[in-house]
Amino acid sequence: MKTASRGFQIFVKPAGAACNLACSYCYYLEKGKSGAKNDPKHMPEDLLENYIAQHITASPDEIIRFSWHGGEPTILGVDYFRKIVEIQRRYCPPGRKIANGLQTNGTLLDEAWARFLKKEGFAIGLSLDGPQQIHDRYRLTSNGRPTFTAALQGYEILKKYSVPTDILCVVGAHNVQYPIEIYNFFKEIEATYITFLPLVEKQTGSGDKVTPESVSSEAWGDFLCVIFEEWLARDIGRIKIQIIEEATRVAFGLEHSVCIFRPICGDIPVVERNGDFYCCDHFVDDDHLVGNIRKTPLINLLESPKQRMFGLAKLEKLPRYCRSCDVLEMCYGECPKNRFRLTPDGEPGLNYLCSGYKKFFTRIKPFVEAVAAEWRRQKSNL
Repeated sequence: MKTASRGFQIFVKPAGAACNLACSYCYYLEKGKSGAKNDPKHMPEDLLENYIAQHITASPDEIIRFSWHGGEPTILGVDYFRKIVEIQRRYCPPGRKIANGLQTNGTLLDEAWARFLKKEGFAIGLSLDGPQQIHDRYRLTSNGRPTFTAALQGYEILKKYSVPTDILCVVGAHNVQYPIEIYNFFKEIEATYITFLPLVEKQTGSGDKVTPESVSSEAWGDFLCVIFEEWLARDIGRIKIQIIEEATRVAFGLEHSVCIFRPICGDIPVVERNGDFYCCDHFVDDDHLVGNIRKTPLINLLESPKQRMFGLAKLEKLPRYCRSCDVLEMCYGECPKNRFRLTPDGEPGLNYLCSGYKKFFTRIKPFVEAVAAEWRRQKSNL
C-alpha cells in the first residue's frame, strides 16, 4: 500500500463521545452520538487492529504518531490500551518508532495507568481550567459533582512518574478575567507546557452571536497579552506556552505545528469508534463524513478530493482583510469554525477572535523579530 503524500495526525475516538464528565461547554458530547444505533460502544478489537495497521502503513514519517481522543478515552481501561500497544508492536516496521498521545480529563488516572503510560512513552494532554473555583465552574460530572480534586490527583500521579504532560486550559467568560491567578496556579503545580483554548460557541439559529459562556475577542487578546508579559518577565526557558511557541516558529521559518494557524488545514481528521472518517474534530457531521475505514482504505480517505478541498478551503476563503494583515503569517485566519463574522468592508469569513489575536500577535511580534535577528546573527557566526 502507498503512503500519504504528507504527514497527518488523526484524532481517533475509540470510545466515541462517551465520558465520565458532562462539561457544559463540551463541543463533542453530541457529535460523537451521530452514528447508527447499532454502532459499537467502543471500537472493537478487529476494527482497532485494522485502523492501527492502516495508520502505520499510510504514515510517511519515521516516527508514526497516534492521538487517542474522546470523549474520555481512559474509560476504556488501561488493558484496552495495553492491547493497542501490543497491536502497534506487531505492525511497526523495523527502524520505525511509534509515539502515542492521549487526551484526558485526568480523573480516572491511577498508579497502574501512570506506570503503563511511562513505560510505553505516552505524552498526555490533561484538561485543567485553573484553580478549583474556576475549574469546577463547568467541569462537572453528569450529576453535578466537582472534578478538580480528582483531576489534580491524576496530574500529580503523572508528575510522580515523569509522564510528559501538557495542561490544556479552556478560556471562557468564566475565567478570562483571571490570567495572573490561572498562570500562577499552573506555576505552583509545576506545569511545564500550557495550552490555552478559547471557548467560542455560536448560539443556535442566531447568526453570528455567541453564547454567554464564550470568551469575547478583546478579552481573549488581553488575556494572552498578560500571560505573555508574565512569561517574558519570569519564565523564558522554564515554561512553554503553546501559542507563544507557535508565534516564535515564524522566526525560524517553520511551519506551524498547530493546524489552526496553518494556511491550509485538513491534516487532523477524526476516526470514530465505528470507523467513520470525518474531515476535522470540529466538523463531525454528515456534511463532513468522508467515508469509513472498513469500506475505504485510510490512505484513500486521507488523500480524497473531499478531504483536500476541506483543507484548501481555509486558504481560499480567507478574506482580503486578513490577507493584508501585518500578522497574517502568525494566524492565517485561525480555525474555520470561528470564521463567522464580517470584515469591516462587509466580506464574510472574518474570525470571531480576530481583534484579540491581532492584539496579541502585534504585541509579540517585536519579540519574535528579535528572536529571528539573534538566530540569524548566531547562524552567520558559525
